[in-house]
Amino acid sequence: MSKLSLRYFLIVTVLLSGFNVYSQSYAERGFLFSQVAPPGSARIQALGGSQIALGGDYSSALSNPAGLGMYNRNEFTFSTALSSHSANTNYLGNKNSESKSVFNIPGISYVGKLGNEKDGFLGGAVGVSFSRRNDYNRSIRIGGFNANNSIIDYFIDQANGRNTDQFDEGALNYNTPTGLAYFNYLIGSKSILNPPGPANEYFTDAGYPEQLEETEVKGASNQWSISYGANFHDKFFIGGGVGITTIRYQSERNFQESFNSDTLEYLNLVENLDIKGTGINATLGAIARPVDFLQIGVSYTTPTVYSMSQNYDASMSSIWNNFDYYGDGSEILGDNSNDPIFTDIVTSEYRLTVPSRLSAGIALISKYGFITGDVEMTNPGNTKYRADTRGISYASENDDIKAVYTSSLNYRFGAEYRFSIFRLRAGYGVQGNTYKDYIDSSNNIRTISGGFGIRKKEFYIDFALVNRQGDTLYQPYTFSDGSGPISDQTIKTTTGMLTFGFIF
Repeated sequence: MSKLSLRYFLIVTVLLSGFNVYSQSYAERGFLFSQVAPPGSARIQALGGSQIALGGDYSSALSNPAGLGMYNRNEFTFSTALSSHSANTNYLGNKNSESKSVFNIPGISYVGKLGNEKDGFLGGAVGVSFSRRNDYNRSIRIGGFNANNSIIDYFIDQANGRNTDQFDEGALNYNTPTGLAYFNYLIGSKSILNPPGPANEYFTDAGYPEQLEETEVKGASNQWSISYGANFHDKFFIGGGVGITTIRYQSERNFQESFNSDTLEYLNLVENLDIKGTGINATLGAIARPVDFLQIGVSYTTPTVYSMSQNYDASMSSIWNNFDYYGDGSEILGDNSNDPIFTDIVTSEYRLTVPSRLSAGIALISKYGFITGDVEMTNPGNTKYRADTRGISYASENDDIKAVYTSSLNYRFGAEYRFSIFRLRAGYGVQGNTYKDYIDSSNNIRTISGGFGIRKKEFYIDFALVNRQGDTLYQPYTFSDGSGPISDQTIKTTTGMLTFGFIF
């Protein structure tokens, strides 16, 4: 991304953050919550997530319910997974790498065959499934010496233009990191200088720092689906279902600066964000089998409407070298690291609508296996916030989401080779770039996967190994002109997954 494009992009998105220093704004979180990694069993994961035209797998309950119509059996499945999340960063010329491993249960399902054959109707199946749609877990560490600015300069940038009453209870910067900086004497009004300056301009006694930021994120998006698929003449399959989706997102950001000066030694800012949401959507789909070796599928998932609750709080501490702040002995600054200053817990409740998805797929099938591919269209620019509280508007946030994000195509390919009871699989997928053309960067995510399985009459076991990787840019703080330190980051997730299926 060019510096000019990056600066404009960050002006659009970061200023949405309001009380929060986090570079990740409402727009970016809305985008994050709109993304859906291809869900499903280890079989589907090994195929790169390609599944729209396949059917015969519990994953159809979420992706294309028409595929349930291919069931001629009852089935229970249970999946386990171990994911390793790593983040490689480059910040101020220093490289860091962090990783964490998380065990999870990405899928549970029951599919029951029902219905009597009549006049070409060959029955159908009902599927009830639990699927993981997205995994937010990660640990990220950046650090280095910043010879250009400090986060304190960001606080000055936020405070300039207003008198100190902006830090009074209930005012603009009361429950913000900028307010915490003021109460830690990291910034002060120029009116206290000798000679005094403007009361709405601010200064600091700090120099250039060694910076360190550590961020820990936990959470996931999951969906319970109840779906039905019907079979007509073994040639045409239709289905529909309802999904109940949940989001849980928790993050803790610890930002530190160390100074080699006679005044300020150290500051530490801790920010906590806790978001919960519950949403609902519906999916409709169809699969046609015009000839035995060809299947064509299409599905549509409505926008998901969430009810969201968000809690934010922050604390800040500082260590001074017994600094005489006013120069008259009235305020000697020392070490308050054991007694930091806290914001209140700031609670927000709102609605979030994430965009619909239209998918199409094709599968070429033989007795030796199959080749399949999907294409999916979605538009994160249609993500919208709506306030639950009268008098609060997210109109500007929604406008800026449209200014940054646009429609994208996701595509996935997979192949399976069959030999006796054994299955060998491989897949590849790309989650397409969603930035508009003026942003000279890409946020696509690439997936490479593989796996194997064993199929018996009454049970099966499938294993998948999936690697997902994408690049991103991050700023720990951003000035009002869009400038600020930049970290290049490569985020990678490697998942090993097992699915156990029992047929009865």
